[in-house]
Amino acid sequence: MKKRLISVFLCVVMMMALVAGCSSDKEEAVPTDSKKQTEEKGNPMKVVLNEVAHSIFYAPMYVAIEEGYFAEEGIELDLVTGFGADKTMTAVLSGEADIGFMGSEASIYTYNEGANDIVVNFAQLTQRAGNFLVAREEMEDFSWEDLKGHLVLGGRKGGMPEMVFEYILKQNGIDPQKDLTIDQSIDFGSTAAAFSGGEGDFTVEFEPGATSLEQEGKGYVVASLGTDSGYVPYTAFSAKESYIKENPEVIQGFTNALQKGMDYVRDHTPEEIAAVIEPQFEESDLETITTIVTRYYEQDTWAENLVFSEESFDLLQDILEEAGELSNRAPYEKLVNTEFAEEAAK
Repeated sequence: MKKRLISVFLCVVMMMALVAGCSSDKEEAVPTDSKKQTEEKGNPMKVVLNEVAHSIFYAPMYVAIEEGYFAEEGIELDLVTGFGADKTMTAVLSGEADIGFMGSEASIYTYNEGANDIVVNFAQLTQRAGNFLVAREEMEDFSWEDLKGHLVLGGRKGGMPEMVFEYILKQNGIDPQKDLTIDQSIDFGSTAAAFSGGEGDFTVEFEPGATSLEQEGKGYVVASLGTDSGYVPYTAFSAKESYIKENPEVIQGFTNALQKGMDYVRDHTPEEIAAVIEPQFEESDLETITTIVTRYYEQDTWAENLVFSEESFDLLQDILEEAGELSNRAPYEKLVNTEFAEEAAK
């Protein structure tokens, strides 16, 4: 029995040697690392991107997808929606996602909690908040003072939507705890339905929630948090430090694709942008998408490049401190890497 097994083994070895000998002398040994294999064969590199939400607010990214910019950079993008920064960050930390797209406050929180493999921001997409204040009636002369004594459906405690909202209130001399009531108990994405059902006097809404309420005659946009808060580093792309070090070519290609999307948005009209990203939002008609893109376009939501400046990072931490969500400020040089965005912008 042993001799038979040995004979079979020898036959297999000989066949393998024969096959190897028939291969081209020019072929190099195939590396065991799957990512190196992908690069050498010229096949696209699969990258799992977990986005905090699927929103027209992030139009440049969807332009990059629909225009094939990621494919041009050798990336096969697998887009997953996390429905919350906490879930997106968990996916990145666990390795379920290669890259996360969320508010940069999440990276600061995990850094302060002592993460061994810190999550680093390498590209900033939006430079203004993307939500709007919706009232039950039209208010042509709206003032933030009008919120006093009212119930507002807000966002999750510690999340950027809520913190930016409270930041604006304080900038206008309003105490978020004393001058009004903010309901933070409703799940992300459900506030529009709750408002439509009769809850609250005002609601803070992302798109398409704000526009949907207007179309239904259930609410009216009276203020833009993006306009009134000023330039805020609202969302950015990030990855674990180890992933960036091991895959710099992937991060650079990914950033290059995003920059092409930013360039397209800068050089085209809202109507043209809406037409390109329409396949990403099958539940919305083109007219609605165009209305939303126009709102974001007119408030200067997207910068010309993806560089996350230190000034923006400092402002973000100012907002976190004012909201009582930051115990220690995190170092910019640890949590932000601008080399990929700077290269893409050349």
